[in-house]
Amino acid sequence: MGYNLTIKTGKVILAGAGPGDPELITLKALRYLLRADVIIVDRLVSPELLREIPTSVEVIYVGKQGGNAESTSQETINQLLVKFALENKLVLRLKGGDVAFFSNVLDELETLVAHSIPYEIIPGITSASGASAYAGIPLTASGYASSVRFLAYNNPEIIHAELMREWANTNDTLVFYMSSFRLNSLLTRLIDYSIDADKWVAAIEQATTPQQNVRAFPIHSFLKNTKNEKFALPTLIIIGKVAQLHTRFQWNNNVVDEVNYFRSISAGY
Repeated sequence: MGYNLTIKTGKVILAGAGPGDPELITLKALRYLLRADVIIVDRLVSPELLREIPTSVEVIYVGKQGGNAESTSQETINQLLVKFALENKLVLRLKGGDVAFFSNVLDELETLVAHSIPYEIIPGITSASGASAYAGIPLTASGYASSVRFLAYNNPEIIHAELMREWANTNDTLVFYMSSFRLNSLLTRLIDYSIDADKWVAAIEQATTPQQNVRAFPIHSFLKNTKNEKFALPTLIIIGKVAQLHTRFQWNNNVVDEVNYFRSISAGY
């Protein structure tokens, strides 16, 4: 795809919108939302927040959804960033959660640098922070855990036995993104590697949204208590002693229904 490099270059803002609750966007990202010429937005951005965009702004949806062939390719997103920036436009690339947690921001940064396009990175509240806070689960707490790890189990075949054993025996809080489809396998393997019975699992669906739903049980009984249940996307998984604190400190009541806060790609935007 060719571009006229003599055109004056605009700027790209790479920003996180937070995990769902529209009020969790930062003030700085909100200001760019109201100023941008073009907004290129992910699927996991609050539809309520998008209604704040001025009607004069061009909005392009570039949704991604695991296993969905209709997902927008990263190459297409990269090309859009370059196209509009080289038209001297202020482009807001708006991502759900934080801009750098389990995202393809590196590809976008490399593309912008390769085309000498100015950019700015604005952090957002990541899903781990939002989900744990709205579920009443501190990720670290005295007597429970002093460290936290952000992980993914979407490719279980690359998780070797030594790493699984280490996960099972650590006292760190384990936070898994993009892993609800593989949760049975993950928990079964952790139990096989003798994870302590005082560890809990919290599965937090559609965190911080009106459809948030939390299932929290001891790890050895979690699969029995959630048998045949299908988790809505996105679902964040927290494993560790801290997960049991949900039963004491939950403040955001669960809403159990069939509504998805974030529309699927197949349903359109």
